[in-house]
Amino acid sequence: MTYPVFVSGDSDAVAFFDEHGFVLTRTLDVHGANQLRGWVDDVMQWADDGQWLHYREMTEFGPKLCRTENFVPFHDGLRALLTRGAMIETASALLHEPAVLYKEKINYKAAGGAGFAPHQDAPAYRFIENHISCMMSIDDADADNGCLEVVAAHYDHVLATDDNGCIRADVVAQLEWELVEVVAGSTLWFHSRTPHRSGPNRSSRDRRALYPTYNAASEGDLRAAYYEQKRSEFAASGALHTTNADRVQVSLINDFQGRPVTGA
Repeated sequence: MTYPVFVSGDSDAVAFFDEHGFVLTRTLDVHGANQLRGWVDDVMQWADDGQWLHYREMTEFGPKLCRTENFVPFHDGLRALLTRGAMIETASALLHEPAVLYKEKINYKAAGGAGFAPHQDAPAYRFIENHISCMMSIDDADADNGCLEVVAAHYDHVLATDDNGCIRADVVAQLEWELVEVVAGSTLWFHSRTPHRSGPNRSSRDRRALYPTYNAASEGDLRAAYYEQKRSEFAASGALHTTNADRVQVSLINDFQGRPVTGA
């Protein structure tokens, strides 16, 4: 389905978001989108033993990087993009109060890469109640390479979950899922309780996307606390840089459907 694309911070964008629980905005021009691709290319070359977090999955084309997070302290360009200007202004407008960056990640979804089970982000976010996520497309995201699917106007509460922390199958079957294609440089904003999912990348094209999450500043600057808590929970469960059963665990819920590299 085709949705309107708004200017970041536009009052019409806020009204659309308040009604639907998601909204598309145009964030970067052609130069900005090309610059972002270059920055992400750089991050992909970083070593696995840094303070950032790299995760890998096994695909039909071999091991591939599937996620990087906690990179803002180590990249000036990405830090400026996510904490100043249009991004923070749009997050604040959609939250109806000043926003701060809560966490950030890049999902790479290389050709052959896995998708994500139906879920809401809220159960994976510690310490906060009022938060908003978004997907800024680095490459065009479409039906072939696994763009997001969302459920409109269904973000008032957390839905029943299964043992993985994802939306329970019987609930998933009752929801109306809509594909949202996002061109490079545009951003799909969605509430952390908006149900969403994505399929595998069945194309020959990578589908990389930047995913920052923002929280209301009134709840505090909790970015450092989030990553400390995530490392602690992963270490306690044995998930940090390892695997969880037949899936690679990249989140505090087990929504990612990628296969582990070890033992593959």
